[in-house]
Amino acid sequence: MKPLDILLAISVPVIWGLGFTLAKVAFVYVNFPPILLMAFRFLLTALVMVWFVKPPLGLMWKIFWIAVVSATIQYALMFTGLDGLDASLAIIVVQLEAPFLALLAAVFLKDHLGWRRAIGMALAFCGVLLIAGQPKLQGDLLPVILVAGGAFVWACGQIMIKNWLKNSLGGFQQIAWVAVFATPQLFLTSWMIEDGQWEAIQNAGWIGWGVVAYMGLIMTGLGYAIWYRLLGIYNVTQVMPFLLLLPVASISGSMLFLGERLSVIEIAGSAIVIFGVSIVTILKNGDSQNEQ
Repeated sequence: MKPLDILLAISVPVIWGLGFTLAKVAFVYVNFPPILLMAFRFLLTALVMVWFVKPPLGLMWKIFWIAVVSATIQYALMFTGLDGLDASLAIIVVQLEAPFLALLAAVFLKDHLGWRRAIGMALAFCGVLLIAGQPKLQGDLLPVILVAGGAFVWACGQIMIKNWLKNSLGGFQQIAWVAVFATPQLFLTSWMIEDGQWEAIQNAGWIGWGVVAYMGLIMTGLGYAIWYRLLGIYNVTQVMPFLLLLPVASISGSMLFLGERLSVIEIAGSAIVIFGVSIVTILKNGDSQNEQ
């Protein structure tokens, strides 16, 4: 990879990881309801991007249901869980996305899993169980379950995209129109299950609206712009390992902005998760085939 592209690849997990931390900042300092924050995020993304892409005629109904799963349900679960969990721990649980996707791809897409990837998945889950067993989480595992559920739903959404869209949409077109459909879904979901929305809007201030701007424009718009550019130039196996830096970026931001600290056991569990995910992520399909 060219040096500039390596820097761009590093910037993606930094942008995404910082966005995860800033969402927690909005929850802590502004008391912004999580689902409402996601609704404003996708509203801003849709308002900025939809004018520059063509409507995916003939695919609207499929994109509607993809938005239900991969945006509305996923982010409602994940960020509601984040609201009750340290950002530094939540981002580790989010790493279960890769093992979940590998497992679902083996079941529904007939991808070969291989024993090495199976071991990586087992390690990742064991690391999360180690984190979940910490005393400060005892009696309140719901946030961990919600974040893990969000990771699983994300994987389900990727399978839907693979089966239904079959690369018929460009990356920006897909992001823009998923945002269009997700926005009213998230506002409706927030209205149904959250409270304090009007107070949060009134008291958001520069912190709340700054987080919305970052998540809608930088995290979603710029982050995915760089990501899809890299995927258009390089193989997935070249760029995917850079996403292992996402926990590093988020944990660093959590220590800086939120004063969070990890215990020794949490660090050990995090290391096990990242190591397991690295096996699942980095292992090439060719290596997996050689295991047969």
